[in-house]
This record gives sequence, structure tokens and C-alpha cells, in this order.
Amino acid sequence: MALPVETFFLHPGAQGTLQQQIQQMIAQGILSGRFQHGEKLPSTRKLAGHLSISRITVTIAYTELLANDYLISKGRSGYFVSENAPAPPRFSPAAQETDVVDWSRAIGQKFSGGVTPSKPQDWAKYRYPFIYGQADPTLFDHANWRLCALQALGQRDFTSLTTDYYDKDDPQLIEFIARHTLPRRGISARPEQILITLGAQNALWLTTQVLLTQRRRAVLEDPCYHALRDILSQSRCHVTPVRVDQDGLPPDAIPPNTDVIFTTPSHQCPTNTTMPMNRRLALLERAREMDALIVEDDYEFEMSFLKSPSPALKSLDTDGRVIYVGSFSKSLFPGLRLGYLVGSEPFIREARALRASVLRHPPGHIQRTASYFLSLGHYDALIRKMATALQDRRRVMEAALAAHDLEVSGRGYHGGSSFWMRAPNKVDTDALARRLNKKGVLIEPGRAFFAGDVKPANYYRLAYSSVPTTRIAEGVDLIAQEIREMS
Repeated sequence: MALPVETFFLHPGAQGTLQQQIQQMIAQGILSGRFQHGEKLPSTRKLAGHLSISRITVTIAYTELLANDYLISKGRSGYFVSENAPAPPRFSPAAQETDVVDWSRAIGQKFSGGVTPSKPQDWAKYRYPFIYGQADPTLFDHANWRLCALQALGQRDFTSLTTDYYDKDDPQLIEFIARHTLPRRGISARPEQILITLGAQNALWLTTQVLLTQRRRAVLEDPCYHALRDILSQSRCHVTPVRVDQDGLPPDAIPPNTDVIFTTPSHQCPTNTTMPMNRRLALLERAREMDALIVEDDYEFEMSFLKSPSPALKSLDTDGRVIYVGSFSKSLFPGLRLGYLVGSEPFIREARALRASVLRHPPGHIQRTASYFLSLGHYDALIRKMATALQDRRRVMEAALAAHDLEVSGRGYHGGSSFWMRAPNKVDTDALARRLNKKGVLIEPGRAFFAGDVKPANYYRLAYSSVPTTRIAEGVDLIAQEIREMS
């Protein structure tokens, strides 16, 4: 029996080429059990006419499915679902039974319900997405990234693609970080002192798990990167938030019984403050007095397009007490999930063992692709391109904010990609965000960045990395209108 041609349709907004969409449509039909072994598919001419596409596109898709043993061809009779095609999963009646487990008792530790807010997955559909950390497709070097990915798939790199590194990393990527990336921050490190992670957040999690217990105390900045607060809460350690000032984290405010200090000295999150040299030295001295460790998150240092970045805190450390966190996810694209830890060898040894027990290592193909992209100079070219674009957007953004008298609470001394804003006291920026959402504007309310039960409600962050220059003034105008109405 032939499958009716009406069974086949292309989903609006589906990803991939038409050929790939047809392959996926038929494969999913077989895997779901809608198309049975031995059933006949519509002819290429009939399906092409039904879908209003080229017959050769359908023919190529069928040919790929033949090669993968999803279909068979019976000469003039046409195409049929192969007897060797994967069978749909069979579920026993027990799988459909009512869940009677009392999960409120069964779950020993909760990881949901943290303060980290979610961002809309369809953010790119908004006309004015003033949200932080998203990639702009007009700036990214798709062509060279694709070439590097193809190169990493070649026979020469078969081992890096397929091998189980266990607790090791791609030596080419480690070498580039040690010889090129870290020296730009004034840091010298051996390969044994570097560990690749699944982004900076994974690096912070590994660090927390290795260094902190329920009896130890961590200090974090207030306001701070909200995901870090979630990570520390999950570790069940004692947490002391310390309010930052115009120079960042004040060393004198750190309590004497602190074990680990988390800080963002080069570009404080979210206020954009840069810690001056005298305070960096004072922070190192304060940590030395308490025999505490410092975790330095050096995110976004590449985006210092106004002035050269300050040297990393790690570069000033002579005791080995600073652990450095870096990431390529911010400068390339967030979905890359590639970061790194730099620290003393005993610490890296433990972090490496923990990573191996949880996820072994980041995929070898991703590491090798990034290695090629970095070593062939594409990364530096991309950073220059992004810096030029961000500098132009920042100029337009500053002019628009000034024209509407919107208060900037932190703008970044060296550059960056966002402004830390303060609305009038009467304005709740959570409510402001909901109102702006209806007008195609996305902002980040600031409440989640603060610690404590009573949090300031009138702060918000505006990022300009994903908004074209021509739309910035229009978007800021809409923000200013809503703020005026609410205040």
C-alpha cells in the first residue's frame, strides 16, 4: 500500500536545505512508526509536485535515504521503506503507569528555582534585543568557521575527532592558549596548569566543587553574575555578598574567615567597573593575609576597544592563589560552550579529575575547530571587526541615552558591550521589561543580579551587541517613553 502524498508536508521555519528537510521528514516518520516497513513512498514526481519543489531535490533526498538503508528501490515499482530501517521504540504498559513517587521526599537536593533568569529563545525575532551575550550573525565569520570545522573533520585530524581524551584536552588548543591567549593578559602558564571547560560557567562550577564545602565561606560581589550565585547556593557553602563601589570589590569589606573570593576585576558584572591597580594589589594582599584563594572571571577582556585592558589579576599573583577563568563563548558565540581554567597544578589536577568523572572532556572536534580558527588568525580578525562595530554602536547608544536623560550607572572604562542603567526609584524594571516586550524591545531587569531578600528594583542592563546601529536610537526612544509613563 502506498503512503498518501498528503502525509508529507514541510514545516514552516524548518532548518536546513529542502533536501535535508525531506530526509528528516521521512526518517522521523519511520522512527515514529507512522511509516511501516515495506510501505511505498510517493514517486519523486508526485512528491515534488505536492511540495512545489524541484524533482531533483526529492531524488537526491531519496538517494541519501537509500544509502542510509532507510529506503530501498524496486526498479520501476518505486521506493519503499526498507526492512532494515530502524524500528520505532516499543514501550511496555508499565511505562504508561501513573507516577506514584513522592518526589518532594525523593529529591535530596534541588537545583531548580535559582535566581538566574531565562532569556527568550526567539530573542532574534525582536526588533530591539538589548540583551547581553548573544551573537550577531552579521558580525560572525561563518565562512572561515565552516572551513575550520571541515578541516577538523579531515583524515589528518581523525584522531582528534574520534579519540577519547579521557581527562586530557586537544594539545593544539592548549598550546595556543598558553602561547598566545594568556600572554596577552600577562599570564604565564604550563599546559599542566590549563584545563578546557564547557564555557566559563562550567569552569566556575568545577572550581566551586573543588574548593568549597559546607564548612567553607565564599565571598562574591553584589551585584554579581547571577548564575554564580546559583552555583554557590547549590554547593551549600557559606556565602557573603560584598557590595561593590565605583572601583569594584572593596578588599577591606571582605570578612576575615573567607576561604574563596570570586571577582570580576577587569570588567565587573554587571556594573562594568574596572578595578584600578592599587585596589588589585590591595585585594591580593588581603587574600594573602587570610590565606584565601581568588577566582578571577576575566570575561569580555577582548572587547577593550576604548583603551588597552588592564593586566589580569592573575598576572600580578606571585603566590599561586589566583585561579583564572576565561571563555571563547562570549567572543565567538554562546552556543560554542568553550572556556578554560588556569591555576596551580594541584588545583587543575583535581578539577581535571572531576571533569573526567562528569563529562570526560569537551568534544574533540569542537576543540580542534576552535584551535584552527584561533591559530589561522580568524579569531583576531573577528575581534577587530566586532570591536569596530561595537564602538560605533556604543557611540550611537551613548548619544541616544543622553538625549533622553536616561541615567547610566556603569558604562565600562575600556569598552564592553553593555550599559548598567538606573531608572527612577518608582520604576520596577521587571514591569518595565514586560511592557517593553509588547513593543519588540528586550531589556534585562537588574533585580536578579543583587543579593538579599530586599533587592533594588530600578536597575536594568542594556546590551548593544545584537542591535543594529540603525535601530538603537528607536529602541532607546521606546524605553524612555515607557519609563516616563511609569514614573
